[in-house]
Amino acid sequence: MADNQQSEQHQSEGRQLDYNELMQIRRDKLNELIEEGETPYGGRFDRTHHAQSIVDDFDALEESDVTIAGRVMSFRTHGKASFADLMDMSGRVQLYVRVNTVGEHVYEQFKRLDIGDHIGVTGRVFRTRRGEISVEVKDMTLLSKSLRPLPEKWHGLRDVELRYRQRYVDLMVNPEVRSVFVARSRIVQSIRQFLQEKGFIEVETPMLNPIPGGATARPFVTHHNALDMDLYMRIAPELYLKRLLVGGFERVFEMGKNFRNEGVSTKHNPEYTSVEVYQAYADMEDMMKMTEECFSYVAEKVL
Repeated sequence: MADNQQSEQHQSEGRQLDYNELMQIRRDKLNELIEEGETPYGGRFDRTHHAQSIVDDFDALEESDVTIAGRVMSFRTHGKASFADLMDMSGRVQLYVRVNTVGEHVYEQFKRLDIGDHIGVTGRVFRTRRGEISVEVKDMTLLSKSLRPLPEKWHGLRDVELRYRQRYVDLMVNPEVRSVFVARSRIVQSIRQFLQEKGFIEVETPMLNPIPGGATARPFVTHHNALDMDLYMRIAPELYLKRLLVGGFERVFEMGKNFRNEGVSTKHNPEYTSVEVYQAYADMEDMMKMTEECFSYVAEKVL
């Protein structure tokens, strides 16, 4: 069977393979794996470490065995030894695979992998002659066969339109984007924590409203079959939150989706997340002060 170097990685030699041909090569490999009785889509896999923890704790882990899992992002084959980069959510670590260590069968399996495949490996932590922290593979398990090639320049997806429409591809090939997602999650957690410490109760109000209210914007319209009536996806939670104040809750907030059927750009989406905060017996000055405190609190927690 033609390995990676003869299929995808050597596109530059002779005729360029188009996208459909690359997908067919991967599907052919998938079918051969199935015919050979291999499982191309694994299930549960126990791991002991993440890639970055191996790098960070190298002094303690050197010469010990670890089990990790992730996506193969590059190959470098040299006869009976090969190198690969394995990426998980924490970062990357280099894999070193020798036929004398894993045996002919596992080594052939390794050479048949494609960039983008998910694997699990167990191996020894060591440092190469060039000083790179690596894992010498002793055993390997194919966890998920990738049928779609990553962008040709896998180390950097540059098409802005594609990045916004296929965020999962952006996350795969631009690891720095992942930090933005992580920061956002921590920001949301910190805002909730700040408001809860101030005595605010988080609530949920209806997404489907009989009338669009709380702001001036064009709504999305949908139909409720059971009630046979048109409803509007909310453009703001304001009116329901104010009703909670009327009902006796003095401090409430909601963090959730709003929908405004107006325009779209890289900085504006008709579906977006907002947080609205309402406090009885307070005025604009109180809310301004609390907003400033919230920004400071979140900045210190997240950064």
